[in-house]
Amino acid sequence: MALAIGIVGLPNVGKSTLFNAISTGKAEAANYPFCTIEPNVGTVIVPDDRMQKLDSVIHADKLVPTAINFVDIAGLVRGASKGEGLGNQFLSHIREVDAIVQVARCFEDPNVIHVENRVDPVGDIATVTTELCLKDMDTVQKRLDRARKMSKGGSPLEKLAAEITEPLAKHLDEGKPARTFVFPDSPDTQIVLREMQLLTAKPSFYIANVDEGSIGKLEQNKHLQALIAHANTEGALVVPVCAQLEEQIAQLEPKDRPDFLESAGLKEPGLHAVIRAGYKLLNLLTFFTAGKVEVRAWTTHIGATAPQAAGVIHTDFEKGFIKAEVMWWEDLVTLGSEAKCRDAGKLAIEGKEYVMRDGDVVHFRFNV
Repeated sequence: MALAIGIVGLPNVGKSTLFNAISTGKAEAANYPFCTIEPNVGTVIVPDDRMQKLDSVIHADKLVPTAINFVDIAGLVRGASKGEGLGNQFLSHIREVDAIVQVARCFEDPNVIHVENRVDPVGDIATVTTELCLKDMDTVQKRLDRARKMSKGGSPLEKLAAEITEPLAKHLDEGKPARTFVFPDSPDTQIVLREMQLLTAKPSFYIANVDEGSIGKLEQNKHLQALIAHANTEGALVVPVCAQLEEQIAQLEPKDRPDFLESAGLKEPGLHAVIRAGYKLLNLLTFFTAGKVEVRAWTTHIGATAPQAAGVIHTDFEKGFIKAEVMWWEDLVTLGSEAKCRDAGKLAIEGKEYVMRDGDVVHFRFNV
């Protein structure tokens, strides 16, 4: 699945530094606004120690983890919805991603310029959210005007569009993102929403870029605590990360990272927490295929059926789905082989209605 999460925020809050830390791509990071103009796209490998455990009994020729794309999007400024700064480019790039992570600066440093000459993560978030809401208001108002004209012809869809967009415009005008609006539960609602492609309807979470001195005592960082309090009002997640430290970790050889993490007071790289947050936000799970050629991780949505998961591997697998032979990854590791799982009754034959679990090891049977 080519899933992409956009990294957004005001200029100079640490977006590109964070991108360099978590991605195989390398973005230019510098102490001036609009350092990033065209979006940088990097592939982030999803860490999963279950793969190594599976390989301990499979002994495959190679391991192929799953991945998520992160997109480093140019910094936004006040007035972006009207084209200020790189506003139009910024907003068009956001439209293309599946989810948004807003980076907010939660550290004091007089040597790092802030585009509005202050350190206020909640204010930064409000600026970004306001600009996105203003852009969405323009989209919604145009749809409302069209719906009012076309609903006179008796179209049920246009009548519904008018009923949705009028209160939605007021909601956005109050600075509230579309994802916090309660939409009518109907298939036609989804048609209207897909057509508008609202920026603030995308799932979102926050990364608090903290300084190294905050590691181990995050409760003392007043900027972080203010951001958490704000996020709680909309049910959003906050992931504290020291982008500068993460960039140093990423530059180390894998064998040297554990000692560095321990010396920095970290149990794991912040990257891991960011990826878990992205997975949670997008309602994703990981399943595996395992054989002598490779142990491979695949990504699908929570609630996906076996044929839908098979379609992630190849569309023909879904079209010609016959059955799925499913083992729980821990059973395979504990028992040591597929044959022993079968003998112990731990290998199940599942049909089209089977709902995938995170950690399933699957062989799909199909006919095309």
